Formats: sequence, C-alpha cells, structure tokens
Amino acid sequence: MAGYEGSETVSGKMIFEPILEEGVFRFDCSADDRNAAFPSISFENPKVRDTPLVHVHKVPTYIPSFERVLGQQIVTIEFPPNTSFYGTGEVSGQLERTGKRVSPFLLGIPMPGAMALELLPCTNPPLGSSSSSKWRGIRSSCRYNSTFDMASCEQIDLRKEANVKLISSSPYPVITFGPFASPVDVLASFSRAVGTVFMPPKWSLGYHQCRWSYHSDARVREIVKTFREKGIPCDVIWMDIDYMDGFRCFTFDKASFNPERFPDPKTLADDLHQHGFKAIWMLDPGIKKEEGYFVYDSGSKRDIWIQTADGKPFVGDVWPGPCVFPDYTQSSARSWWSNLVKDFISNGVDGIWNDMNEPAVFKTVTKTMPESNIHRGDSELGGRQNHSHYHNVYGMLMARSTYEGMKLANEQKRPFVLTRAGFVGSQRYAATWTGDNLSTWEHLHMSISMVVQLGLSGQPLSGPDIGGFAGNATPKLFGRWMGVGSMFPFCRGHSETDTIDHEPWSFGEEPKLAALRDGVRIFWLATFLGHNACRGIKEADLLGSGVSYEQTGIKEAISVSAHIYTLFYMAHTRGIPVATPHFLLDLPALYLQGGSIIPVAPPYQHVGEANPTDDLSLLVALNENGKAEGVLFEDDGDGYEYSKGGYLLTTYVAEKQSSVVTVKVLKTEGSWKRPNRWLHVQLLLGKGAKIDAWGVDGEILQIPMPSESEVSDLVLASEKQLKTRIENAKPIPDLDNVPGHKGTELSRTPVEVKSGDWALKVVPWIGW
Repeated sequence: MAGYEGSETVSGKMIFEPILEEGVFRFDCSADDRNAAFPSISFENPKVRDTPLVHVHKVPTYIPSFERVLGQQIVTIEFPPNTSFYGTGEVSGQLERTGKRVSPFLLGIPMPGAMALELLPCTNPPLGSSSSSKWRGIRSSCRYNSTFDMASCEQIDLRKEANVKLISSSPYPVITFGPFASPVDVLASFSRAVGTVFMPPKWSLGYHQCRWSYHSDARVREIVKTFREKGIPCDVIWMDIDYMDGFRCFTFDKASFNPERFPDPKTLADDLHQHGFKAIWMLDPGIKKEEGYFVYDSGSKRDIWIQTADGKPFVGDVWPGPCVFPDYTQSSARSWWSNLVKDFISNGVDGIWNDMNEPAVFKTVTKTMPESNIHRGDSELGGRQNHSHYHNVYGMLMARSTYEGMKLANEQKRPFVLTRAGFVGSQRYAATWTGDNLSTWEHLHMSISMVVQLGLSGQPLSGPDIGGFAGNATPKLFGRWMGVGSMFPFCRGHSETDTIDHEPWSFGEEPKLAALRDGVRIFWLATFLGHNACRGIKEADLLGSGVSYEQTGIKEAISVSAHIYTLFYMAHTRGIPVATPHFLLDLPALYLQGGSIIPVAPPYQHVGEANPTDDLSLLVALNENGKAEGVLFEDDGDGYEYSKGGYLLTTYVAEKQSSVVTVKVLKTEGSWKRPNRWLHVQLLLGKGAKIDAWGVDGEILQIPMPSESEVSDLVLASEKQLKTRIENAKPIPDLDNVPGHKGTELSRTPVEVKSGDWALKVVPWIGW
C-alpha cells in the first residue's frame, strides 16, 4: 500500500495495542491499515512491532488522532502544556526542537548554512519532555519522506497546548514510548526495540586522521611518522577515493605506470599496524558501468542493479562517471556485496567507510536517483517497490551489507563501518558522521548539537569532520574544534582536497591534540543499555554519567577563566573541575559531577600500547552526602568474548565517614580476573585542589581527610596556582591566513536560499 487514493477526508482516533514491553504502544488508523503495514526495517526483531502483548491491559495516556486528506496521513499527538521537544535525528540548529518542522529525506547536499534545517540526516524520532518531568518518545514507523511538526504554528500558545504532527503520503503506524521518569528510560526502551549501537573495537574510540585525499602510499607513511614523532595520539588513518583505480570500488591504484600511488596495500597496512595504526578505506555504492571491470561484470551477471521504471539498470553519474547501483533491498545483492567486502578485507583493511550512500547522484536537480526507479526487494523488507519507498533506508542497508561482509572476513573481530546516510536501526551496523561541513565558527557550533541530537535519537556513535571539511580553518578555529571534537564519541579530523593541511600540527604547537581519548566505559553503557554517550546541558555537554565539559564553540565565547570562577563555587550543582587548560584558554574545561568516580588510564599514543596491568587512576568527587560511585568495563577490545561473559565490569564506590574516605570495589561482573595493578586515587576537594592516595586495585583504600584549615590551605594554593596559569596562558593565535602550508584555498561564493523562517546556504562543489 504505497499511498492513499481519492480525495475523501477521513478522521478519527487511532486504534492501539501494547507491544514490546510495558509503556510501549503501537497506533494505527484502522485494523486494515495494521494488517497492511509494511514490515519494519528499524526494529531489531521486526515481529515485535507486529505482535501485541496479551498480558498488558493498560491504556496509553494519550491516544493520537489522525486525518486522511489530499493523499496524506496526518497524525496529531497531544502533549501537556509547556512540553519541550528534542531529537529528530541528524539536524542542525538548536538542541531543543520545539517549534521546528523537520522533513527527514536523505540528500547528499554538502555544507549547509548555519540556519539549514537538515544535513544528510539519519531519520529518527522526536523526544518530548513535559513540565511534569515525564518523558515520551515518538516513532513514526514510515520509510517515506515524512514531516515532524513540533508545535511550529505561530498561533499555538505552548503554555496552554503542545502537540506533534506526523505527516506522510503513505499509511504508517506510530509507536510511542512512555511516559517515563527520565529521557534515559525512554532511550533504553527505544533501544530495546530498535537495538543498541554495535560494540565498536576499542581502537575506533581513539583519534582518526583523514583527508580527501592522501594521494599516495608515501604521503600516508609521512603522516603516520609525524604523529609518532610529535607524540600526538592517533589510532586510525583513512584513505579516501583517490586510492582507487579510476574511482572503481574494490580496486587499488597500483598500476605499473603509476607505482607511486598504492603499489602494495597489504604491505602498507602491515607497516601501519607496526606503528599502532589501523587503516580504513572508502567504498561508495556507485559501480562504474564498464565491461571488463570485475565488480560490474559480476553484479550484472547476478542482475542485482536498481532498475528504471521500464526495467533497465539505472545509470547515474558519480565519481567514476556513469554508474549502476546495487539494490541492497535484495538478499542476493547484499550477499554479493558482503562477499566482495570479505575479499577486500584480505588487503589489510581494518574498517570501511560508506560514503555517497543516500544515494548521491551527480548532474541531477534532486542530487539523487528518480523516485520512479524500481527495487525488487525481499518480501520481509516490503517487496517490489519504487525508490521513494526505499530511499531513506538505502544507506542503512548498504552499511548492513558492509558490516556483514566484515564479519564474514573475520568472525572473531568486531567490524567498524562508518556511514554518511542512515535510518533508525543503522546504529546496529555503523557509526555516523555528519557529512561535509565548512571550516566556520557556525559549523563548529552546529556540530555539537547535531551529535547530541543523534544520540537522543538512538545513534550514540557519531561526530563531525573536525576542523571543517571545506575551506581553510584558522589556528583558533581548529584548536577550538579539536578541543571540543576530542570529546565526541567518534573523533575524526577530515578536510577537502586543495585546502591547506589540517593535521593537528598544521597550525602550530597550540592546537595539537594533547590527550588520548578513552570512551570504553561510556560505550559499554551505550551498547548494553541504550544510553546516549553525549548529552547536552545548555552551555555544557555531559559525557556518560559523570564528566561534563564546557563548550568554547563560538569565536566570541567568554574566556574560560570567568566560567571557572563561577563553576568553582557551584561544585555540587555544576561539577568539580577535573582538568583545566594549563596553557590554553581556548580548549574545553572538564568537570566531574559530585557523586561520580571516573577511571582513567595512563596516556598512550595508541590503544595497542595499553596493558591491563598498567596503573589505574580513579578521579573521585564526593557528593553532598559524602558518597561517589563509578564503573569500569574491561575486555579484549576487539572481539566478542564479552558477549559470553568474557569481561570485567567493576563498580567502585567511595564514602566519607568521620574523617576518613573509604574507596573500594562494591561488585563485579564477568569472568575476567582482576589484573594485578596499582590503584591511584585522586580525591577532588573542589577549586582544583585534590588529595592523592595509592593502593592495590581490588583492595580497600582508606584516605585520611585533612582538617578544615588544611583543606582551606590546599584550596587557596590551588586557586593561586590556577590564577597564575591563566595569567600566563598562551591563547591560540587568531589569524585569518596561515602561511607555509601545502594546498590552496578554493574560491567559493555561498548562495543563500531563503523561504519563510528557514534558510539554506549552498556552496558550489565538484560534481554538483
């Protein structure tokens, strides 16, 4: 059932049934619609969406109303007055989505302006919070181009009413989650429906370095060598499309007439591994239409290309020129692609980057293929349908095929796939980056809320192109972006061809990345529980459950010192400082919430240097009740033993009684034995002051508290030291031009398109 016919208007209340678990309901316009609904691609187990819970007899708090008019289904869901809305997937703009109207249709349009409403979005649901502190999630189970309208009408008084309208040209069920007590509960319930993020290999949580393109084997080796010589932590180097032979996927440019490109990718990968680097290579969906090219020939033999309305393979221009496109809605096409990936991995490939998979098509007004194209999909996905039915899930199905191919290559290792386009459920197979952005302050600021929005929509493993993809960054912009970006779950620097170099050392000493990222604990919570790894709190972001950092994402941001002074005197409400910039005012300040314990490992150049017996540090910040708690997850970092109990999950607690703080292990999970290692506890007193204590991990450690006068002296000395650091701080130079770099700035004139309350800024780009 692709859409509604006729002009008759029908309206009423939707029918409902409980599914999945208590608090989750499915709504349909009628029993006929329920029976005719397309299968779910988003649900991890599609049958769950279609199977009512017979033992649940509760009714939903609110029952949506629907209206069918002019071929559209419009669903209205009422919320209590003063409700705020969040989520809606990969969209730009402010974190709160109240009053916004979002249409998630995947387009490969690069570089939006600061007011653009969407960029390469993963279509995901809104999350609502009412003034009564009850949270609800909404999922429109629809693949077609849809619209989320979150009380955008100017006539609505949000103090008196609030509602969400879901609009699409196709019939669709609506799934609601809650009301629950917190957004964490909503996300956990939502994740039990659509699945949690795949467990990434530990190395993928480090820093990644990328450029379009490192054109040769020699240049890649030069970049890797410089990282290690300068002592800048980095785990991954990326190869963009120029490694290919004429942009043909699954090939390498190693022809005898051009031996300086990538003559031996396997040897290169082996050498990178010796230096602690992993290698990720790009694969696009566009396959060059060329007889004799083994990928095209094998795909044509299996008849797996997307077809035009008259049954011929669709041909569209992308990087190689005329291309055909795999129809990932067919199991035969997915299997074909997965086996190509399996063979590709044998070249030393550690991870795969799926780009251009909206799918993007050059020389077209829509920047994608015609909606009239035909997919011959499997029955469990919806069967034979036109492209408008499968467009929004195309990127997800490609990522799934790539992920499954990597598992075929090595069942014992966790795959790592990055996708540009996605849908609800993509998190089971791939990380997401926010697409081609600009080296501007607006896009730095925009990237923060986009990552948080994705996390609130079920995709916690995401990040932007740090430093900006198009255009030249300045030292201050790059340094600020690197500081903020190092806190993102996926942390990758990436820049466009013909711009100046954007490696961490390219702008002088100040902007260099100075700390190794370690997000394993945060991602254990995201993988098993469905939590968001990065959450926004106005001017700060919360990492996991205890660490927050204050943003400096605006060029004219107030100096860090002013914020530090305020935050020092709000220790229990805004956090206790963990690490302040020693010589930079331009990087985020980290804060630890009272009641938190954060495990910290020694600094490494790459995760391969880590050893379970290395000293372990615990940062302890007691709350107003003198207590704190935190967890540490440890496993092999790159396998699946954790799924069989092969891990160690430790819960640490601290409690102050009288004049002694006791730190101990409260409980453990998993079959791993505790490593024999030293434990270093840093008990934070506030305002930068701390007490250090040493012991053996797993044993009880008791820390005598100094007297009040001694604490006062420690705090005073810390404040004085911090004041001196700030006075002597060396800010990042605020320069517009950086001399002495390779590459040149391309001339680009932004074109602004405005209509009503939205604006889109487009910059001319190769191929468009």
